[in-house]
Amino acid sequence: MSEKEGAKKHHEKEEKTEAKTETVDSSIKAGDIVLADFDAWIQEPNELFDTTSEALAKEHDMYNEKIQYGPQPLIVGKGRLFPGLDESMLKAELGKEYEIVIPPEKAAGPRDPKLVELHPVREFLKQEIEPRVGLEVTVKNKPAFITAVTAGRVRVDFNNRLAGRTVKYKYKILEKPTKPQELVKLLLKMSYGSSEGFDVEHHEKDFKIKLPDACKYDQKWLITKFRFITDMRDVLGAETVSFIEEYVKPEKKEETQKKEEGAPEKKAKKTPPEAPKEAPKETPKEAQKAAPKVKAPEKTLEKAPEELSEEDRKK
Repeated sequence: MSEKEGAKKHHEKEEKTEAKTETVDSSIKAGDIVLADFDAWIQEPNELFDTTSEALAKEHDMYNEKIQYGPQPLIVGKGRLFPGLDESMLKAELGKEYEIVIPPEKAAGPRDPKLVELHPVREFLKQEIEPRVGLEVTVKNKPAFITAVTAGRVRVDFNNRLAGRTVKYKYKILEKPTKPQELVKLLLKMSYGSSEGFDVEHHEKDFKIKLPDACKYDQKWLITKFRFITDMRDVLGAETVSFIEEYVKPEKKEETQKKEEGAPEKKAKKTPPEAPKEAPKETPKEAQKAAPKVKAPEKTLEKAPEELSEEDRKK
């Protein structure tokens, strides 16, 4: 058997093993991270409250440009989802679409009337908030939403918006990632909102994560990293999670670098136009020779009276 044939058979054997492993691991277990598409509705009055579809969000006037639509990572069986949804997903198969109805006790729970309070309008106006029905607010450091606005008073509900409601989910689990680096990136996306720029290295249960420059001074990262560590321990069984921050001193530009890159050619200096040459000065003799000769006017000599002839005298 040639070396090429041996390598080909070995590759085919690996592919069969991977396919077999994937088939065995296709079931969903508690603690698995899955990528899923879903649409979530309040059964009455059939109101959409969450979706991974951008088109559907726009159709129902709930599109948010800050949200990244498409398959979302979900942690199954760890109390991160509604109990009814958790139970359904633990029995689900990859690639199959499901539609389930979840009663209030297995969704957001019953609504507690004690969690509804009245507050004066001026409390909101002081914070430059114009109260209106449906507006989400923070009161006493707790999230709430406004259910009614009357003369001088605002009714605030601290219950979950879905408390006491029957909800309906339509979902499909598309993928169940298994590679540790990929799982870490998904956990980062769930806790921090992005995994871009993070470099992940791991050895068994020890993980080293190099941070991007963007999150070194980000207050959001300082808050969410503790939740991320909890997820790493809970989902991946991580024993050590190390964060690496690098601060590299910027290099100075050296003259050698300029030479390598090719310094721009020096511009030739413009020589000023030559002044017209002065004619060589002539010597007095040369000037005398070159000058045209001018005849001096003839002088008429007057004769003395005694030298005049008789004819001259007559004149």
